[in-house]
Amino acid sequence: MRPFRLTSQLAALAVILVASSSSAFAAASEIKGAAILEHPCGKTSVKQMSLVHAGKMDQAILLGTTAMQDQWKAMSAEDKKMMGGMMKDMSTSDADYAAQLKAGGLLVIDGANATLTVKQEHKDANGSSTETMTQQLLIDAKGCWISH
Repeated sequence: MRPFRLTSQLAALAVILVASSSSAFAAASEIKGAAILEHPCGKTSVKQMSLVHAGKMDQAILLGTTAMQDQWKAMSAEDKKMMGGMMKDMSTSDADYAAQLKAGGLLVIDGANATLTVKQEHKDANGSSTETMTQQLLIDAKGCWISH
């Protein structure tokens, strides 16, 4: 009887370890293309791009994490103007950005962290090139927030 009890105890321990480790080692989920636009992180990213493109930086920053908002608030007016201008120059309309997400977007969700990557390939007479934009996001009970 003793070997049976020891075996059942080891089996129970193994089941507990497998069950607890499966969530810790769960693979990140991926969302590609148009489906990104339906995810809260995709919606946040498109809304932020739209606000930046319209030059509404203070509103765009509100879609960021508290830490990101605090960094923005701590910047001088001159630095905010410079950063806002650069961001606006690099932005696109929400329609163009949504099209870019559909064509080459990948949203990887790993627990509370998400990474949105948009790849665009450009081909011309001189050859081809690839442009990549990456955005870090944080997911919590209230929604999805830009973190970098």
